[in-house]
Amino acid sequence: MKIGFIGTGNMGGAIIKGYLAVNPEKADSIYVYNHHVEKAQILSQELGVHNTESIKELVENTDIVVLAVKPNAFEQVMPQVAASVSVQKTLVSIAAGVSISYLEGFMLRGVGVIRVMPNTPSLVGEGMTSVSRNKSVCEEAFVQVMDLFSSIGRVQEIGESLIDTVVGVSGSSPAYAYMFIEALADGAVLEGMQRKQAYIFAAQAVLGAAKMVLETGLHPGELKDQVCSPGGTTIEAVRSLEKNKFRSSIIEAVHTCAEKSRSMSK
Repeated sequence: MKIGFIGTGNMGGAIIKGYLAVNPEKADSIYVYNHHVEKAQILSQELGVHNTESIKELVENTDIVVLAVKPNAFEQVMPQVAASVSVQKTLVSIAAGVSISYLEGFMLRGVGVIRVMPNTPSLVGEGMTSVSRNKSVCEEAFVQVMDLFSSIGRVQEIGESLIDTVVGVSGSSPAYAYMFIEALADGAVLEGMQRKQAYIFAAQAVLGAAKMVLETGLHPGELKDQVCSPGGTTIEAVRSLEKNKFRSSIIEAVHTCAEKSRSMSK
């Protein structure tokens, strides 16, 4: 299926590059449009994808249209998309706070709509993406979209009612992780390590711990227990974290983030 991208900024460009890194032979099936013409031209020359001169041209030449633009651009972009879209096509949005029903409101009844929530680690091929669809999405298009986003990390289908939870647990959580890494490094600097080296130690430890959760299938609590020797250094550190409400603070952060996402969607 032919895939078109309206918007080729950081996230749109990362998705295209990730997909073609895994499927280099499919460059001819990718179409791009950007109102900053030179950005699309550069991407076209770099990757061998088709550059289009208008949204109309892109929609007419593709089966799946990915809206990789900011939410504030939808009022301008969607009427142009709707003018050319048909029930044979599938619309994909990666914008936060833009619901499936909002997108359906612009188009003919029966157009397939998929709402996607990636996160910024997608830029380095380690993203976590949720995918939600309406009842009009055909199976072929859905499989293609899942394949597209699996090229930049992991992807899971969820009901749209959980989209605000996704924002809290993966969409915004890279920021929490960066804060944790920074704090770990601060602790190492306090103990005498050079800051540049401290960031490497802290970041690699977090990366490795996350990989252990994903690849072993063990409960995070069990993995934590494996590190905590009786009367040892780690359990003393865990005691300190619990005393300072570490886990409670994280739970509250996810909840607060999801609540904010819900209020923005309204």
